Amino acid sequence: MTISVDEVFETARMILYHNLDIRTTTLGINLKDCIHSDFKTFKHNVYQKVRTKAVKLIGEAKKLEVKYGIPIVNKRIAVTPVSLIMESHCTKSKYLQMAKTLDRAAADAGVDFIGGFGALVQKGLTKSDSMLIEVLPDVLSQTRRVCSFLNVGSTAAGLNLDAVNLLGAMLKETAQKSKNAVGCAKFVVFSNAPEDNPFMAGAFHGVGEPDITLNIGISGPGVVKSVVEKNSECDLTELSEIIKRTVFKITRAGELVGRELAAVLKIPFGIVDISLASTTATGDSVANVIEAFGIEHVGTHGSTLAVALLMDAVKKGGAMASGNVGGLSGTFIPVSEDTGMIEAVKKGALGLDKLEALTAVCSVGLDMFAIPGDTPPETINAIIADELAIGIINNKTTGVRVVPAPGKKAGDQVSFGGLLGTVPVMKVNRFSSREFLQRGGRLPAPLTSLRN
Repeated sequence: MTISVDEVFETARMILYHNLDIRTTTLGINLKDCIHSDFKTFKHNVYQKVRTKAVKLIGEAKKLEVKYGIPIVNKRIAVTPVSLIMESHCTKSKYLQMAKTLDRAAADAGVDFIGGFGALVQKGLTKSDSMLIEVLPDVLSQTRRVCSFLNVGSTAAGLNLDAVNLLGAMLKETAQKSKNAVGCAKFVVFSNAPEDNPFMAGAFHGVGEPDITLNIGISGPGVVKSVVEKNSECDLTELSEIIKRTVFKITRAGELVGRELAAVLKIPFGIVDISLASTTATGDSVANVIEAFGIEHVGTHGSTLAVALLMDAVKKGGAMASGNVGGLSGTFIPVSEDTGMIEAVKKGALGLDKLEALTAVCSVGLDMFAIPGDTPPETINAIIADELAIGIINNKTTGVRVVPAPGKKAGDQVSFGGLLGTVPVMKVNRFSSREFLQRGGRLPAPLTSLRN
């Protein structure tokens, strides 16, 4: 697909007035060829490969920002799931050392986050997978840039409840060990995790990917909100068409930047993730887009329909603009990173139950929300399992990024600072499902998995 510079210049007004940006450029790096029987050599290989590739990414991305005037907000790295490369060095001490090696490589290169410190455990846990989960509280509290993921379920495999049952206690320990429980904000648990997702904390370089690849994540909720506000009288069909055309232009800009950056780095161009992703900046809220539809506050009745409309229009507009759409692609609804979501929680319009309902039609799931610190581990596990079941049954990606905030109760606030924002603590159902969760085992894959 030929893309003209004129098409990108059409977005100048969006950049200047509505916070349009390239949300992230994420370099996916295969680390399997770094493996060595000598652990010191192994760490050296990992550090050198990550730092060398990341430095080139930072330099070339900055040049493109100047050339096109489009901000590239984040430059990130995603690596091979670490449990796969640590199987011959499976001790708690070595896992922590590897995490610190990745953290140092990212810091020295100027990268803000490095993802992939995780495992694929949808059907079972290896010794390496179990060790990774055990060491996560120390990894997430003792590093600044390392992000972690687990994929514990899929439509093809079902849900590994034995893995889920390890997470509540792990998250509570992580919250206790890290300032303001921020370590929990760097961990996400998935069902149907995509291998090419450029967004943190869930990014990793999948085993089906090439040795190195570049993935782009765009955004633009402020741009979409602007066009919605200018068309307040149109019906839903017309509104969808307006959003589709807008997202088409946004995606074309991302496609151009991604292709050119990949070309100068001399690596394959991967995908454009066309998700609308919120930030704490004024005018950069997905919730405000929903409210511009005519919803008083996101979370009230009608919100699920509105999110479904937005999600569908974003995907259709982006798919027409790029032959390389991937990742999560759709609409994020994080709580702490979206000022409109925060306001809705504070005013009582949005609770945890309605947030879960919205995830049935959004592109990821329960993202960046806080719950009281005294929430039992099995309740956290149940919240995770409920959300991931939605993804498995509906053949879509869902994820959970939850912060059990020590010493906090419903209505309090937790501040993470920077991009992660401030989050109000949400009320959790006080009744227990302990006995159900203790059954363990694996939720069988749904009938829709039998497609071959």
